[in-house]
Amino acid sequence: MTEQEYDTVRAEVADRILTVTLNRPEKLNAFNPQMMADLLDVLDAADADDDIRVIVVTGAGRGFCAGADVSSGGSSFDHRKAGAWHRDTGGRVALRLFSSTKPVIAAINGPAAGVGASMTLPMDIRLASTSAKFGFVFARRGIVPESAASWFLPRAVGMQRAMEWVATGRVFGPEEALAAGLVRSVHPPEELLPAAYALAREIADNTSAISVALSRQMMWRMLGESHPMAAHRLDSRIMSQIGGGPDPVEGVQSFLAKRPPAFPGRVSKDMPPLYPWWQEEEFRPLEEQTPAAEGQG
Repeated sequence: MTEQEYDTVRAEVADRILTVTLNRPEKLNAFNPQMMADLLDVLDAADADDDIRVIVVTGAGRGFCAGADVSSGGSSFDHRKAGAWHRDTGGRVALRLFSSTKPVIAAINGPAAGVGASMTLPMDIRLASTSAKFGFVFARRGIVPESAASWFLPRAVGMQRAMEWVATGRVFGPEEALAAGLVRSVHPPEELLPAAYALAREIADNTSAISVALSRQMMWRMLGESHPMAAHRLDSRIMSQIGGGPDPVEGVQSFLAKRPPAFPGRVSKDMPPLYPWWQEEEFRPLEEQTPAAEGQG
């Protein structure tokens, strides 16, 4: 990944781990269209770089992301000019995270509200600082959950807890997030990033990049399937395509020799022929309803 400066994020690579830092600390890293553009660019670059194995996302200063930048006042969410073709900016980031070939770890170092909370839902593993706070505050702003949170949040914590958080819009602490399964663990502030990096290091040092990329997409996309037969069909076919390849050979040989593996496979060029096995969803606006003609149902 080439060195590049962004307006609203920092992107730094060390030892095959990309750290993405939301970088508007004077505004608690409030989300704006430029941050969307910067994040999309960083994620594209990360996917194209075989030397990056894991992505860690955190925030600069005392916040993770305080939500949407509402400095324009009451018109902050007025998208009427775009009409049916308006696309939620947080949703575009969420969808890009969903399609990532690299595992993404959120290191939530402070307040995460609105889009700041919902953008973490497509991240694979979420760690929180003791100073973190969470709020799915949309109903308190007169809007609805964005960043595709109505799809991700119930899958992360179940419908009952998701609806409680969304309907009340209240802010809650890391212990409640931990109890609900929203975060994997809670750490003192000074231990948060080291814990995230230790987890990232375990992935980068011990696993096949191809295995992780395939497994990530298999598990996320199976959330929409109705029967385990879909998973059986898919994993059977993938195994038939990769089982005799260099990564499985290295995995078994390194295990038998009791040595660290050195997997040769590269996501950019060595994915199985079946990949991608899904048809990518395209954005199509919901048709704006027109009033029924008088006398019709």
